[in-house]
Amino acid sequence: MAGRPRTRPRLLVLGAGPAQLGLLEAARARGDADVIAVDRDPQAVGFALADERAVLSSEDEEAVDRLARARDVHGIISPGADWPVGIAARVAERIGLRHPIDARTGAIATSKARQREVFAAAGVLHARAFDSQDPELPFPCVVKAPDRQGQRGLTLVHRREELAVAVSTAAAESRSGGVLVEELVAGPEVTVNAVSVDGRFVPLTITDRLTADEPAFGVALAHVWPSDNDAEPVVAVARAAVEAVGIASGPSYTQLRIGPDGPVVMEVAARLGGGHDAELCRAATGVDLNGLAVTFALGESPCNSLLQALPSAGGAAVAFMVPPVGRLLGIAGIEGAEAVEGVEWVRVYRRPGHVFGPLRRGTDRAGAVLATGDGREDAHERARRAAHAVRFRVDADAP
Repeated sequence: MAGRPRTRPRLLVLGAGPAQLGLLEAARARGDADVIAVDRDPQAVGFALADERAVLSSEDEEAVDRLARARDVHGIISPGADWPVGIAARVAERIGLRHPIDARTGAIATSKARQREVFAAAGVLHARAFDSQDPELPFPCVVKAPDRQGQRGLTLVHRREELAVAVSTAAAESRSGGVLVEELVAGPEVTVNAVSVDGRFVPLTITDRLTADEPAFGVALAHVWPSDNDAEPVVAVARAAVEAVGIASGPSYTQLRIGPDGPVVMEVAARLGGGHDAELCRAATGVDLNGLAVTFALGESPCNSLLQALPSAGGAAVAFMVPPVGRLLGIAGIEGAEAVEGVEWVRVYRRPGHVFGPLRRGTDRAGAVLATGDGREDAHERARRAAHAVRFRVDADAP
């Protein structure tokens, strides 16, 4: 705000969980900014990386607004989580902070239903939406809450008799009560991680998103780079989607499926990917995507040299750990996992006492491994081998 002294900038980070770890590390590594992390979980793993912590929900807009004003922050960011992206944009706009996106773009980026409206207006290929009562509704289809992420309220519906339960599930999870019913686009999933600088779309990594079988439909088990799919059409559709949403500055994360007629957009997020996508980007290309996101959040313009992707590995992969069901008693094998050739790091998300349920959502995963290799399959195999080396000892009878 005009007239206030600018000493060490303060960055307010909405979230301190696994999805925010990479950005918190990047912000700390800068050494010239104080980081205030917000999370409703007092045991959030990312709090250890922050200069200050605030135990409150990153989705409580009024509380975030009060905190931002009280601490006179210079930037606000929501890495890895959708809904607070809109909160960050609105709060920044109200208190006069320079921010990568405006409130309107934040609203579109956090609503899958509104995204489909702007995709249709711009002619962007996207998954078609249907009314749940439409007799032409194809099966299988996907039912989801349009304002949630991480598979909350998401169901793959195979037969019409399953539809009512799926719609009810999505409505119960939806913030607005709305439901999105759309076609299932058959084909592999890919993700485009990019930044936009003054309206210029800069793709950084295209990764294959390998997902679990039902009932964990949509949950990623691994991200593998480089993609096996043709990059040019994927980037073209992702660029059009990002521009339709209105993202002209800052990071973007676009999920697509490669359908029979080519790439089809599933959704766009105006943030970093929540599956350590930015860390994979740095390992694969040398581009510090987390650091770039901090730069954008603090109202700074990145140097062109920071955007130059120079592949530093033949392949890179993130593999996620799926724990047994039960109350966590202890963890073993981390040192062995870290010793696997090519492993960059091993991250465990939970502490003893946490109760693991069956794999249904991304939040049910227990940790992740990032590895590089001579090629995509080599990197993926190393990451999987390291992930399997970590053993979670649980009490399966715990409530």
